[in-house]
Amino acid sequence: MTALFARPNRHAALDRLTDRRLLRQLAYVGGSWTASGTAAHFEVADPASGDTLAWVAALDAEQTSHAIDAASDAFPAWKAMLPQQRATILRAWFDLILAAKEDLALLMTLEQGKPLSESRGEIDYAASFVEWYAEEAKRMNAEAVTSHLPNAEMSVRREALGVAGIVTPWNFPCAMLTRKAAAALAAGCTVVAHPSSETPLSALALAELGERAGLPAGVFNVVTGNAATIVGRLCEDTRVRVMSFTGSTDIGRLIAAQCAPTMKRLVMELGGHAPLIVFDDADIGKAVRIAVDAKFATSGQDCLAANRIYVARPVYDRFATAYAEAIAALRVGPGLDEATDIGPLMHGRAVAKVEAQIADALAHGARLLTGGNRHPAGPLFLTPTLLADVPDEALIMREETFGPVAAIAPFDTEDEVIDRANATEYGLVAYVVSENGARQRRMAHALDFGMVAVNRVKITGAPIPFGGVKQSGMGREGSRHGLEAFTDLKYVCVDTAA
Repeated sequence: MTALFARPNRHAALDRLTDRRLLRQLAYVGGSWTASGTAAHFEVADPASGDTLAWVAALDAEQTSHAIDAASDAFPAWKAMLPQQRATILRAWFDLILAAKEDLALLMTLEQGKPLSESRGEIDYAASFVEWYAEEAKRMNAEAVTSHLPNAEMSVRREALGVAGIVTPWNFPCAMLTRKAAAALAAGCTVVAHPSSETPLSALALAELGERAGLPAGVFNVVTGNAATIVGRLCEDTRVRVMSFTGSTDIGRLIAAQCAPTMKRLVMELGGHAPLIVFDDADIGKAVRIAVDAKFATSGQDCLAANRIYVARPVYDRFATAYAEAIAALRVGPGLDEATDIGPLMHGRAVAKVEAQIADALAHGARLLTGGNRHPAGPLFLTPTLLADVPDEALIMREETFGPVAAIAPFDTEDEVIDRANATEYGLVAYVVSENGARQRRMAHALDFGMVAVNRVKITGAPIPFGGVKQSGMGREGSRHGLEAFTDLKYVCVDTAA
């Protein structure tokens, strides 16, 4: 952090913005763009070039409390608003997000590094949650209960919890915010959001569009700055009734512990360590395409990434050869280059972790089929890598990998691969590639994961409940279940005796 704007914005690509008001450097609290009370700011830089994009206000604990004040004050009126009115505002927000798609995608690529094509796809994905929950806002119906008591009429309804604290990661800076915030807002909650300090510009641009859409002051707040300071205050404040977090399992455990004294509702989408299982009846060309998409989207920086790829021994060598060729053909470069497939990693810590996993796998006897080195595009770029014959005891098979490195290993039987795939504390998603219908159903039931993808990669979207089991989180996001997470059930019993 620094007390001054040490350097002006200087990234030439910012001139490509058609709406310069979307580049915001102040936090958004109570309907006002808010500077730090101590004039503290932090730098946001392009991971591809290292160039400065912005200096963003770093709010402190007291200002976080002011944001909670604003959300708490705005809650009664927002909750009382007809759901059709909330839906109209959310629909306007959706329309504005889509209209600003190119600018939002540019900002995302600049601060996160992912290719522009992926950023555009994320804006569509992010907007879809706002549209979905604009409709779901009108469907929070009360239900009648058949009375078990004489002279009694019973009903159950869902009511908004109150202020929602939302903490989002850097790998999907728009979609993770809208998936949470749109559900909370549709339910009648107000929001205090804290985006990652690596990628705050996307969240601030969404706040600008939310203001234009008509979100009342205090209903949607974005607090930027030090995570420990801001999230700690959200966890300890009793007015914050629900915390929704996407990030690592370790941080999720810490947030859960900090929320325990105030008994908050928790919605957590945590780490993943996805297996991808290729059977000998699979179409190998299809399997390779699935494995590329499941591993290398967002440069491998995705909790859904296929980290452990198990291939049936009869087709193992053929798959490995084809997969290595496909990986070697991926184009590495800055996300602003339309030809880029693999952008930079987010920071030096990510590079160091991936390099350590590669070295450890090789020390355990793995073979390097392609890649394995840094790329000349810059210090945060890695050449897409394939490791073969990786034993289960290697680090890369035991801990989440956030980078463009694939690890494959052979298996012999269905029961064996089920045991190996399930031998993890994580349980977010698993992938299966097989043309055998009966096997597809068996694997879907046997794999201990919250989501199972069969013969495809893209399975998420606004209508489905996204989430995992075991140490991969609690609760679900998206679908009607995502809205329920921000509500409580209220039972009413009325005496009808004369």
